[in-house]
Amino acid sequence: MPTILRPSRAAFRFSGPEAQKLLFDVVTGRLLAEPGPAVWWALLSPQGKVQAEGLSGWADGAFWLDVDHSVAEAFLRKMKLYRLRAKVEIDDLRQTHSVGWTFDGWTEGVGHADPRGLGERVIAENAATAGWLPPDDAFARHRIAAGVPEQGADFGVDEVFAHDIGLDLLDGIDFVKGCYIGQEVVSRMKHRGTARRRPVIVSGIDAPAGTPVVAGSREAGTIGEVVDGRAVAIIRLDRITDPSSVTVAGKPVTLELPPYATYQFGEVGAEE
Repeated sequence: MPTILRPSRAAFRFSGPEAQKLLFDVVTGRLLAEPGPAVWWALLSPQGKVQAEGLSGWADGAFWLDVDHSVAEAFLRKMKLYRLRAKVEIDDLRQTHSVGWTFDGWTEGVGHADPRGLGERVIAENAATAGWLPPDDAFARHRIAAGVPEQGADFGVDEVFAHDIGLDLLDGIDFVKGCYIGQEVVSRMKHRGTARRRPVIVSGIDAPAGTPVVAGSREAGTIGEVVDGRAVAIIRLDRITDPSSVTVAGKPVTLELPPYATYQFGEVGAEE
């Protein structure tokens, strides 16, 4: 399958002798100047809420990152602020490069395997993407089946904590590297067991993204992007005491835990 264009994603390149230190000290993931698969990461607020998320891969002497277009400008502004006087070049590639996705390898650009089992992410100069397929639902279909939420499609800025989207379960958080923005909140949620919301796959949907998931008479979360009647929802697990009685827009739906889940329906997190 040729590479499919993903216009919702914006690319950035971080290079220079202190690029690793900047990224290592600011975002959640273990970003190292080493070849290999991409790393899922998030930039958090000091309160621990997700500001931006994406993949980072090392190639050609630089880190290649992508984020949702809706947060690209704010992400760039914040990273320039955190850079201070560090020897780091931050290249905004939004006008010169495109982001794509494939399951069958790539022949142009910089590609990295998605560690969440979602093929490969590719970043290439616009001139090299003439053979890419136009955007479609293929990536979203695979992402939803894997239970992986994505910013823009499933949640916005300041709406979720890192644990809410499964970053801790898909190697998107380095718990041993020390301080980064929002690290205290992430560590507290891990050690106190305060993660009450988690990704859940919802099937049988006949409603748009943003529609509440209702358990009994209480809302438990909202559905994200819907493809073929399926979506990822970030759900309050403690409100799902009977998964068979959950509805969306008044119609029964089916709930399924993602393959990577270590949690169960009905779990009650400790109070923060």
